Amino acid sequence: MGERVRVGFVGLGNIGRPMALRLAAAEDIDLQVYDVAPDPVAELVAAGAKAVGSVAELDVDVVCVMVRDDDQVRSVAADVAPDTVLVVHSTVAPETPAALAADGRRVLDAPVSGGPMGAAQGSLAIMVGGSEDAFAAARPALEVMGSKVVHAGPVGSGTRMKLARNLIHFVAFTAVTEAQRLAEAADLDLAALGEVVRHTDAITGGPGAIMYRTTTAPIAEDDFWHGVFSHVAALGEKDLGFAIALADELGVDVPLAREALPRLGKGLGL
Repeated sequence: MGERVRVGFVGLGNIGRPMALRLAAAEDIDLQVYDVAPDPVAELVAAGAKAVGSVAELDVDVVCVMVRDDDQVRSVAADVAPDTVLVVHSTVAPETPAALAADGRRVLDAPVSGGPMGAAQGSLAIMVGGSEDAFAAARPALEVMGSKVVHAGPVGSGTRMKLARNLIHFVAFTAVTEAQRLAEAADLDLAALGEVVRHTDAITGGPGAIMYRTTTAPIAEDDFWHGVFSHVAALGEKDLGFAIALADELGVDVPLAREALPRLGKGLGL
């Protein structure tokens, strides 16, 4: 058995609580927790964690923070011992992690993707920015909570990666609402459409299926990906054209589809 890592967790909300429960169940983690709400604290104590009365009372090597916003993160950071690795799981403004580290504090920005279900299963993707030594110190805890832990670069890189990831997420959500309006106007079952989308995305990987290149530069014609993405663009432009024509016929506004049609090929690097 390896050396036990002393970890504190602050913020036991919808995602923080199951993350902390994963840590409480880990053999090589000694967990201390703090939250202003008593019920999740009691649940963590029952799971084997130790409760403390304030952030300043945490006596640990690593403090994981999953609170609501930048102001709460800064408030917690102010009470964390300066030699402790501060791991910020909250999604904050791009400039906040570097500001927290400006006084020499060992900061990792480590936002997560996967939601409460991924937190409960220990299958989160955790995107980490910060120094190699801070990452090494926190890694045992991170790997308990996530099955995909990516060291994205220096402090701030984890947050930037999370924002890029969530740009996909929420633009796609907006596209879904557009597709739902089109489907509803066409007298289709929206729940059945949703089942089809979830089924096929699980097979193809959804939007992530095109994210294999390491650059967004134009693709040379003799590059393997030129043929692949030319096929994708041809199919996409055809189907977007048909969808826009259907929307025009049914009187449905589809601005994202109209924006996507002329941008798809260029965006793919063609």
